[in-house]
Amino acid sequence: MLVIAGALACVCGAASAKPRHCIFRVHAEANSRDSDVFASAVHAKLSGKDVAIEKIPRISEQDVVAFMPYPRGNGDFGALLQLDEHGRLTLDALSLERRGGFVFVFINGRAISEMEIDKRITDGKIYLASGLTNADIELMKKDWKLIGKKKR
Repeated sequence: MLVIAGALACVCGAASAKPRHCIFRVHAEANSRDSDVFASAVHAKLSGKDVAIEKIPRISEQDVVAFMPYPRGNGDFGALLQLDEHGRLTLDALSLERRGGFVFVFINGRAISEMEIDKRITDGKIYLASGLTNADIELMKKDWKLIGKKKR
């Protein structure tokens, strides 16, 4: 009976979770010998090579607490994303264990950025230089507060 109550509490908790509007995923580069179960092939823009990325994202929209968008012109935007403590620790660990490798950032199912990890990242911030649309920014506003402002 206790097991059923625990399972019911988990289901109810998941059902009451706030739905997200913006999907944000950071996937690490995988070993090219990993099977299709663990990795997917993508074409990397920077290197021009086909690479494998981990299927399970290391960081997601659940780890973001705030952002600061900025216009780049021609309807293109960039943004600075601030992660929560879980996201900050995950990014720190990722930057240590995968130095020299790449991470791939996806927003709402689109590949936005591919970044080489060249140093340890301890501040919990991810900078997206470009590739965001006005629609992306509006969805982000529904989920996260603006850096320096309280969420409505």
